[in-house]
Amino acid sequence: TMADTKLTIGFLPLVDACLPILAHDYGFAADEGVALTFVRDVSWATVLDRLLYGHTDGAHMIAPLAIATTLGLGRPAQPLAAPFVLGLNGNAITLSKPLAAQVATPGEYGDPAAVGARLREAAAAAQAQGRRLRFGVVHRFSSHNYKLRYWLAACGIRPDYDVEIVTIAPPFVPDALASGEIDGSCVGEPWSSVCVERDVGTIVLATAQIWRRGVEKVLAVREPVLADKAEAFAALIRAMRRAGRHFIDPANFAENARILASAPYLDADPALVLRAISDRLVLAHDAAPVHLPDLMFQHSEAANFPWMSQAAWLYSQMARWGHTAFDPADAARAMRVFRPDIYRAALIDTGDDLPNASSKVEGSVTQMTQVGAQQGTLTLSANRFFEGLTFDPHQIEAYLASLP
Repeated sequence: TMADTKLTIGFLPLVDACLPILAHDYGFAADEGVALTFVRDVSWATVLDRLLYGHTDGAHMIAPLAIATTLGLGRPAQPLAAPFVLGLNGNAITLSKPLAAQVATPGEYGDPAAVGARLREAAAAAQAQGRRLRFGVVHRFSSHNYKLRYWLAACGIRPDYDVEIVTIAPPFVPDALASGEIDGSCVGEPWSSVCVERDVGTIVLATAQIWRRGVEKVLAVREPVLADKAEAFAALIRAMRRAGRHFIDPANFAENARILASAPYLDADPALVLRAISDRLVLAHDAAPVHLPDLMFQHSEAANFPWMSQAAWLYSQMARWGHTAFDPADAARAMRVFRPDIYRAALIDTGDDLPNASSKVEGSVTQMTQVGAQQGTLTLSANRFFEGLTFDPHQIEAYLASLP
């Protein structure tokens, strides 16, 4: 029926909401027979509410929140499905100007281990003066929180003891940094760039430096809605793959920045959006842009494929930080939130790249490696964690026991 071809998508004003927006704007979605409308929110909590109460059909969502919702953490369980990864990484760690000057060279990306070692000293110095450094993350159940904690812990800084971690919705991060409410944040673009532009913060690291190919946002859908509107979501997946191919072409950067920055979407400065799209952030006020090709990863190397092992890593971090007690049945449930079967079915006749496997040992690829493909050809580049650990989704308990 006609009604099945309409989908309403919730989103936050972030550059990585790009694929559904551009699929709509360029007519890729219409070509595939699906009409999209969008609902913008300001916090992940409200994006989730709208999705759960049926105000939206699907949502741009932080991956761990889809898992937490399915497991019933923080609210009654509702099964969500993530049939498409909207992007990998794309967040930056931005510190107050004085703190950044202590732990890094303003205007350059630091080395995660070196910045962490100096931050450990700064955190100890703050504690000696009776205060803890405070970091903002966008939601308790966010990859921002888990990647920040992963990095801090690996550098000998104990989250919740040596430093404090609080929740701040992305659009309010620059205000929180400006007012001194936080000493630093982990947030997606364009909000770190807004901090730099307002001269209230300095970018010191990208999350891609902590885990080079870590999952970030997903398309989240309630399971009954996905079943009910299967064809429309398959069409959306195809349209978003087309949008991704278009998005990563440098010839389209300026126009895509203009579309995304416009009032209905990010309502932001197109120059700042362009920095993120081109992986060339300005890290300190008035500094030259720095190119980090891994900053935001939207299309190649099967970036949109929902690897079940990535869901398992997020679940392992939830257990690690006491957000849930480890349970093998829950781990399996968490992995099943990611739906490679839906992704494959949508793309099986397109010739698009599809891996053979649905899971992999995360962090184990150290150089360009061709992997088995069900369709197309697939080469993965390094996906390392910064300190060289690997994560086997079938050995979560052993992995947790090995961590600091």
